[in-house]
Amino acid sequence: MKKIIYTACVSLVTLTFFSCKTTKQINKAIAPKDSAQVQLNDRSSIDSVVKLKNTVERLQQNYINFKTFNAKIKVDYQDNKGKQPDITAIVRIIKDSAIWMSLSATFLNIEVYRVLITKDSVLLMNKQDKEVQFRSLDYLQEVTEIPFDFKTLQDLLIGNPVFMDNTSIVSYKKIENNILLLNTGKFFKHLLTLSANQYLLLHSKLDDIDVNRNRTADITYGGYENKTGINFSTDREITISEKNKLDIQLNFKQYEFNKELSVSFNIPRNFKRR
Repeated sequence: MKKIIYTACVSLVTLTFFSCKTTKQINKAIAPKDSAQVQLNDRSSIDSVVKLKNTVERLQQNYINFKTFNAKIKVDYQDNKGKQPDITAIVRIIKDSAIWMSLSATFLNIEVYRVLITKDSVLLMNKQDKEVQFRSLDYLQEVTEIPFDFKTLQDLLIGNPVFMDNTSIVSYKKIENNILLLNTGKFFKHLLTLSANQYLLLHSKLDDIDVNRNRTADITYGGYENKTGINFSTDREITISEKNKLDIQLNFKQYEFNKELSVSFNIPRNFKRR
């Protein structure tokens, strides 16, 4: 059980949607299978430029800007060995400052790991083995070979687009009730699917620019609610596939924005440090 929760914890910390050795294409997607093969309208046409500009502006209006965030998340986790026991994650975020997590085995209701992430460090406390690890974000990037930073992880948990550069959008196309945007960044080709009526993010498909690595991921956003003027996705599905297939479902049972909260991280004296 501890190993399973540790794996899920590391998955959350490392953006949950890439494995270090991804080689197999994902078959499950709302958008077409391979963003590199999608034929969209050329950005150079005047009509496409106008539509693209409007779409980007509407997408930016849905960007979640906040001060604090607090959520309780049910995490379903399935790998090549089958479905694993459910995990409950408590997540607290102080924007651009700290991400605090507590992970527990749902059926035991016992906290196993606690995590504190800042812009330059990661603290991982194993409460069962009574030890705490001190690591840097740079260290995690080296180990996982994923070019993420604090903001990317923050956006992933909040539900904002990740690895998205508005200046690098190369194509636009409307298909029935959806809009497709193709963004080519430094590391990934990113195909976004938006709803045509509210411009909500429905799906992200990321493919590695480096064809030799072939990292790929699918993120589906659903269950949108608007309780306080914020369109928030309460159901997320993340699929990774390689030699081993990984499916993660995040169901936000509770969440709130801009409330007073604490991200204290007290380490007991008897805990080993490494």
